[in-house]
Amino acid sequence: MAETSLSRILEKVTSRNQLSGDEIIYLLQLEGDDLKQLLNQADRVRARMLGNKIHLRGIIEFSNNCRRNCKYCGLRQDNLALPRYSLAAEEIVAMAGQGAKLGYRTIVLQSGEDYYDAEKIAWIIREIKGQTDSAITLCLGERDYQEYKLWRAMGADRYLLKLETADPDLYHNLHPDMDYQQRRERLAWLKELGYQVGSGNIIGLPGQTEETIVQDLLLFKELDLEMVGIGPFIAHPGTPLADFKNGSVAMTLKTVAITRLLLPLSHLPATTALGSIDRQGRQQALRAGANVVMPNITAAEYRSFYQIYPAKICINEQAVDCRRCIGGIIAALGREVAVDCGHSPKMV
Repeated sequence: MAETSLSRILEKVTSRNQLSGDEIIYLLQLEGDDLKQLLNQADRVRARMLGNKIHLRGIIEFSNNCRRNCKYCGLRQDNLALPRYSLAAEEIVAMAGQGAKLGYRTIVLQSGEDYYDAEKIAWIIREIKGQTDSAITLCLGERDYQEYKLWRAMGADRYLLKLETADPDLYHNLHPDMDYQQRRERLAWLKELGYQVGSGNIIGLPGQTEETIVQDLLLFKELDLEMVGIGPFIAHPGTPLADFKNGSVAMTLKTVAITRLLLPLSHLPATTALGSIDRQGRQQALRAGANVVMPNITAAEYRSFYQIYPAKICINEQAVDCRRCIGGIIAALGREVAVDCGHSPKMV
C-alpha cells in the first residue's frame, strides 16, 4: 500500500475505531517513518481521549503457587526449582496500605492460579477498601462464578483475565490443562457482574503469526475491554519454551498502538515485561498509546520468587524506590501521575 493508503487507514481507524484484518496486518508490517507515524497517531489519540496523566497501579504478587502448566510461564506447577510462597492475609493488607500511602490509587492483587481461600480474599478486599481510598483490581485466574460475585460484592472494581492468544488451537497448545471456551465464559461472567474487565496477549509466542495477532486485536474490540495488557514473550529456562527467542519490542509497540486506535478509551499499561527486555521499553509504550504503569509493591524478599519470566526489572527494589523511579520516568516524558483511581471512562 502507498503512503496515501497509510494515511487513509489511520484516518479511518481514528474516526471510526474500526479496521479490517488486512489493514491490521498492513499496520503490523510497518517500519521506519511509517511506523513512527502509527505510533505518533496512537499517542495523539491517547492524549485527546484520556489526557496526559499516567495511572499507577501498585501490584501485590501475593502467591506464586499455581495449579496450571502453561508452557511459557515460570510459575507453572511443574517448575519444581521454584521456591513457593503464599502471603498471609494480614501481610497483603499491610502492603496495600503502604501502597496507598505512596499514592497508588489502584491496588492489584495478583497470584498464580492458587487455591487461596475465596472468603479470605473477600476479607482482604473489604479490609483494603475500609482502610484506603484505592480501587482494587484482581488477577487471580479462573474461579467459580459465586467467588467472582462475592469479591465484586465486597468492593473489587476490576478483574484482569488474560487470554494470551485468541487462537483456540494455539491456546490449547500453550495451555494443555485449560479450555479456551471456559476462559471466554469467565470473561463474560465478569462483564455480567459489573467488573471493569481486562485481558490481553503475549507478543512473540511460539506458533504465533500476524494472523493470530489480528485475531487478538479483533477480539479485544469485540469484548470492548476496559483494560488490555500487551507484553512480549520472554523465554523462561524452567519451561518447555526455554529455547525460543524473545518477542519483539517493535511488534509489541505496534500492537499497543493499534489497540489504542481500536479502543481509544481503554487503559493500556506499559508493561514491566517490555521494560525488562528494553530499558526504554515502558517509555516507548507510553509514547505509543499506553497510559498506565504497574509498579511492584510486593515486599522485596518475595519478588525474586514471582518470575513468570526471567530477568524481571525492579525485583531488588523497595516499594518506595519503585515509586520514586516511575515518578521520574513520567516527569521526564512531560506527563503527570494521576491522582484519581483511573476507573474506565466508559463506566464513570
